[in-house]
Amino acid sequence: MSRSSASLASTVDVYVDGTKCADLCRKHGMSEGTFYNWKAKFGGMTVSEAKRLKTLEDENAKLKRLLAEQMLDLAAMKELVSKKW
Repeated sequence: MSRSSASLASTVDVYVDGTKCADLCRKHGMSEGTFYNWKAKFGGMTVSEAKRLKTLEDENAKLKRLLAEQMLDLAAMKELVSKKW
């Protein structure tokens, strides 16, 4: 199940406010393990910080894909050039 970073941060905030973990997880339809993973990642963040983190992670993934494609193209070019004609 995919959730927005705002939803994640607000869910963690509700837990910090005193709601029991089991009740919170049941209400939002998630496992306690998922909740604790979110808490480790988003605990102490504001909603705007969580959104910024998500955009940075998306941008980083895009840049990694571009780098991998460029490295693949470079390797193919080197192989092509190194062959004897």
